[in-house]
Amino acid sequence: MGGVHHTDTGSGTPFLLLHAFPLDSRMWDPVRAELSEHVRLITPDLPGLGRSPVPQAPPSLETTAADLVRLLDDLGVERAVVGGSSLGGYVLMAMLRAAPERISGAVFIGTKATADTPGAAAGRETLARRAEAEGVVPWLAESTLPNLLHDQTAAAALRPTIDSQPPAGVAWTARAMAARPDSRETLRALDLDALVVHGAHDALMPPEAGRDIADLTGARLHVVPTAGHLPGHETPRDFLDAVVPWLAR
Repeated sequence: MGGVHHTDTGSGTPFLLLHAFPLDSRMWDPVRAELSEHVRLITPDLPGLGRSPVPQAPPSLETTAADLVRLLDDLGVERAVVGGSSLGGYVLMAMLRAAPERISGAVFIGTKATADTPGAAAGRETLARRAEAEGVVPWLAESTLPNLLHDQTAAAALRPTIDSQPPAGVAWTARAMAARPDSRETLRALDLDALVVHGAHDALMPPEAGRDIADLTGARLHVVPTAGHLPGHETPRDFLDAVVPWLAR
């Protein structure tokens, strides 16, 4: 199946839901059962993370997007609604550049349209080199969890997922994110239904980043008042209350 490990549950409208960094598709476990009652939910481990192998190509989210289009081909899905959280949102934007005809709707979750600043890209390279030199345990979880969640009581559930990520895949993905282009023109040209879900307490990307995407796309903006960077994991009820009615449209 294109080398991308995934789960495929439910029936109806295909909904390809892409996780954040440095996680895998397990981040969707709190919403998986209920979403699967409404849609055909496809949750891949993005290439290099979880149980998906590290790509042999140079780090690029265009490679990730191509792998996901192949996954849709393998699953017999002509068009899907695609949702992406943080890194997953960057991959969604890469898919919109590469194969917009395959996407019937878009959900942008805790993500942003701009490219990395030089400082941010340098920080990702530092992270990549450390993962290659030291592995990821325990420092990756310790350094990322404070910024991923508003309520740290949810951190214990995510730590094993972060600790289990392959160091080579973490490094590849960090470099791919650093190399991504600005996506504002892509979003400005978008002609499909879109939804933006953003945590009010997002420490990595303030709600203005979500507002920017909503302004560019004409999307509805839903700010989750109690969430940090991962509303789909941290505040599943609020996330579902925003996404399920939108999908039903």
